[in-house]
Amino acid sequence: MRCALVIPSWAPEDIFPSRTAGSQLNYWQPLGTLYVASSLMQAGHEVRFLDGAFLSHQAILDELAGFRPDWVGIYATTFGWTQAERTAVDIKDRHPGVFVCAGGPYPTGVHDRCLTQGRGFDAAVTGEGERTAVEMVDRLGRGLGLDGVRGLVFREGGAIRANPPRPLAANLDELPFPARELLCDTRRYIPPPAMYRRKPVAVVLTSRGCNRKCIFCFQMDRERKTGIRYRSVENVLEEVELCLRQGYREIKFIDDTFAEDRERAMRLAREIKRRRLDFSWFASACVDQVDRELLLAFREAGCWAILFGVESGVQKNLNAIGKGTTLSQARNAVQWAKQAGLKVQATFLLGIPRETYAEALRTIEFACEIAPDVASFHALAPFPGTHLYDHAGEYGTLSEDLADFTYQGAAFVPHTMTREQISELRQRAYRRFYSRPAFLFRRLLGVRRRADLEVAWKSAKPLFWLWAKKDLFDVSTARRRGITGG
Repeated sequence: MRCALVIPSWAPEDIFPSRTAGSQLNYWQPLGTLYVASSLMQAGHEVRFLDGAFLSHQAILDELAGFRPDWVGIYATTFGWTQAERTAVDIKDRHPGVFVCAGGPYPTGVHDRCLTQGRGFDAAVTGEGERTAVEMVDRLGRGLGLDGVRGLVFREGGAIRANPPRPLAANLDELPFPARELLCDTRRYIPPPAMYRRKPVAVVLTSRGCNRKCIFCFQMDRERKTGIRYRSVENVLEEVELCLRQGYREIKFIDDTFAEDRERAMRLAREIKRRRLDFSWFASACVDQVDRELLLAFREAGCWAILFGVESGVQKNLNAIGKGTTLSQARNAVQWAKQAGLKVQATFLLGIPRETYAEALRTIEFACEIAPDVASFHALAPFPGTHLYDHAGEYGTLSEDLADFTYQGAAFVPHTMTREQISELRQRAYRRFYSRPAFLFRRLLGVRRRADLEVAWKSAKPLFWLWAKKDLFDVSTARRRGITGG
């Protein structure tokens, strides 16, 4: 069958303030969709991938008209659900016989609500999509019904039926590597300035799942019964070497818990070094998972930066979100990473349940104290399928506008704050952190090449707007003024 996988059209201003989008925007390779694509290709189907990050809504419809697919899978996030539904409806209007299926975080979080809300969809995948998509397309190709396809909700006549959930893939080594060959231009998939060293950049996932129980974090295994599922080191390195043959020069390992299994992480780093693989890389880790020896091994293997989810500078608030870490662990992790020669990126959350305005100010000061090289200050967003989303009324109020469900809009407001305070705190945090003389002096010393100068210039523009524009992060104000897209 001819299968099209679509990420609906979107613009940076749909997520970020227009004045700072250039310094915040991430164009990540869409691994989940590319895994589904490779599984369908392995099963013998013809697959086309259309990425709305680089295609307009009309361009996507035109491409589909030329391809004439039998089946279309549409990726749907929470904030992008309206556009996903619009895409599905327009496809069905133009091609009534095509089967249209939703997949991604939003369908997984809300299940059959996608079909009651989205009139353009025939079905929705409610978990990992690789095997479900292959089985569904096979059934459709043979003219069979979808009853029994696990992990699927679907329309049958006038009713919506829900099949049992599909168990999560136990052996990740059995999955084909993501079909990066379907990407239109690999050099367009880059993180923001200062967040990468070499182009093109590939994204690799060496494990799936997380054994922590942060109340705001979405996991397919909501009860964390399955734990972390690891790929073998050999399988990961096979994909890395394939990426290098395809021309990639940097890899971002985006596991939720890259260093949870310390010995595995150490083996991976040492094997990269032993094989003398020529690429720079980046990883994420929890602050209680690392030590000096491990971080030094990362650096010696070509790692140049590491991301820590610090989240708060107040222990009470770390406990409230179930982070399972301490302030001293955050201090140590950042210090050890710097000593190993790694650039440190850290994320912080504002609007935590029961957090006060004064405590949020302490988080901002803590960020300045531990002084990562890059800091991001997000509004806490409890996506559908998380504990906080399901129990939001106990802690605060939840926005009814799905467009707020990014880390930029205040989708959740605790009883102890207001929406306006969260927006103001985010702007205050960025001003305070990036205007420090010590930070500016280090940034100036780091300018050694033309590329460094370009990064410094791109970073200077949002810093100007942080001071020049009072309500930069007030998403509701931006929408009223027509700044953001739909």
